[in-house]
Amino acid sequence: MISLPAFTPKDPVCAVACADYQEEGLKAALSLLLRPFDKTLALIKQGMTVVIKANLVSAMKPEEAATTHPLLIKTLCELLLDMGATVLLGDSPGGLYNAAFVERVYRVSGMTEIEREGVSLNRDFGQKEALYPEGKVLKSFSYTSYLDKADLIINVCKLKSHGMMAMSCAAKNMFGVIPGVIKPEYHYRFPKHEDFADMILDLDDYFHPVLCIADAVVGMEGNGPTAGTPRQIGCLLASTSPHCLDLAAAAILGLKKENVPTLEAAYRRGYIPEDAEKLGVVGDLAPFFLSDFQNMPLQASVEFAQSRKNPLLRFFGTLAAKILRTRPVLHKKLCVGCGVCANICPAKAIIIENGKAKIERGLCIRCFCCQEFCPKSAMKVERTVIARLFHHEKKAKKHKKD
Repeated sequence: MISLPAFTPKDPVCAVACADYQEEGLKAALSLLLRPFDKTLALIKQGMTVVIKANLVSAMKPEEAATTHPLLIKTLCELLLDMGATVLLGDSPGGLYNAAFVERVYRVSGMTEIEREGVSLNRDFGQKEALYPEGKVLKSFSYTSYLDKADLIINVCKLKSHGMMAMSCAAKNMFGVIPGVIKPEYHYRFPKHEDFADMILDLDDYFHPVLCIADAVVGMEGNGPTAGTPRQIGCLLASTSPHCLDLAAAAILGLKKENVPTLEAAYRRGYIPEDAEKLGVVGDLAPFFLSDFQNMPLQASVEFAQSRKNPLLRFFGTLAAKILRTRPVLHKKLCVGCGVCANICPAKAIIIENGKAKIERGLCIRCFCCQEFCPKSAMKVERTVIARLFHHEKKAKKHKKD
């Protein structure tokens, strides 16, 4: 792959209106979206292999808004093919990383139609091992070997709410380079949300997509990233930095960097400014702001644990964080006892008892894999009772102050 400079807070973000997935509108919107990145696109030379890393989290139809829309991918691929590139599209969904499983994901998500345009879908299901001593937390890892064929990677993600990371967009999309069956191992290796976020950033740094494009025409709100509700947002976003793009996307959803662990990690590394207002934006984000977007319950505030000098405050801070943090909760009426959650749980914190899933709270690491991959949406992200009362009180005080 071509060596690229480090991400910086000065990487511009472009925002363009796009109301639907009609071909003419997509072509016009994508043309405007990519105009500020002419120098980046100039890196693509005749015969180069460009890998499109899509979001193909599961075998879900395009209208369910869990995966990157195939018509956006198709429009981008046509542009790349016209530039003389060889285009390879891939991802490692959650589950088995083999031909039978991934082919179904390609078919259901609409990606097989793109093959007719001269695009190759990845069918190399090998794995490689990488050593990355420069990583902050990820010094070695397994990855999908087809990425070795890439001269350049373009990250085409989907804007969604997310149980663990609050939001899934450009930075989180690169977790798909980890083969599906071993993704739970990485949740177990990095159970703390800050460490998991740093792991995601290490992957972004290592693979360094040359360009990131977010499908925010229709996103997902609520119980995302797979069991939420489609939500019209009406735009496309692009940046050479996944983190600057994510900061802009968070602003659209009504989130700040403090609400999204990957953004906090990016800020600590100097990759993004303090807030979206300080981004260099081509276009205008304001028309896309959603004041009523149904985000996941936010993580516990860290204000209780600010003082590290006072042992008593530190103790109560840790206790408050445990009491107030979100967790997966089973809605028994929806559970059919299929065992998907138990099989995928990296901490082995779920058992099937009397035909229903049961979470062993003492073992749960709050990775929300069960919530993400439950086929019946029976797992929901919820606050504890105390956290709900605390949040209600804070909200009431805010309204009174306003």
